[in-house]
Amino acid sequence: MPLINELDDFLALKDRFIPQLSVDCVIFGFHNQQLKVLLLKLKNLDLWALPGGYVDQSEGIDEAAQRILEERTGLRDIYLEQFRVFGSADRSTKEFIQKIMEVHRPEAMNDSWVLQRYVSIGYYALVDFSKVNPKPDFLSESSEWFEMKQLPKLAFDHREIIQKALETLRITLDSKLVGSNLLPETFTMMELQSLYETILEMPLRRNNFQRKMLSLDILERVEKLYTGAANKAPYLYRFKKS
Repeated sequence: MPLINELDDFLALKDRFIPQLSVDCVIFGFHNQQLKVLLLKLKNLDLWALPGGYVDQSEGIDEAAQRILEERTGLRDIYLEQFRVFGSADRSTKEFIQKIMEVHRPEAMNDSWVLQRYVSIGYYALVDFSKVNPKPDFLSESSEWFEMKQLPKLAFDHREIIQKALETLRITLDSKLVGSNLLPETFTMMELQSLYETILEMPLRRNNFQRKMLSLDILERVEKLYTGAANKAPYLYRFKKS
């Protein structure tokens, strides 16, 4: 079977990777007024997982994260932020790797290097939802977007990793210009407010929000958005280039 061949090839690459170190990526997108995260469906298992992988001996951890993101989304130059290291002694990595091995390669379990304890470096990425072409890896059968409030059953400690990424996103919402990566190049103030409300999970007063955003001096007003409707046309904005 193709999967077995690919898994065998992968298991033979022990010396290629830095021992017991991995990268997990929380890829956020914003679509239909919902914050979404990209997940992989593991083959022959009722489990989903974050895009992730191991770090080559010859590459930096940021390079590894960029490589993984490009492989899973088809995009380059993605906004990427390292937010936390997950290294608890009781991380549930071995439990789920055993499930994967039992399904696909049980005879390799006794001496498999992937069953060791792993420390994972967490990254979050912000992407334009419309430009992503999700691609599963060799252990996955599909790659799909999920709303944050409707996450499926997740492998490993990936639910915790997603939650910590969201907490970091909320803290850095203004300083990291999060909206510049999740919104199209131009947008209305209402669309920007909707993004903030979705991430913060709370309503914001329109006048206060607009006053705050303009005071940050990060927006540039472009033109009015004429739709032909009788109501007043809203202005379009874009983020100022640094």
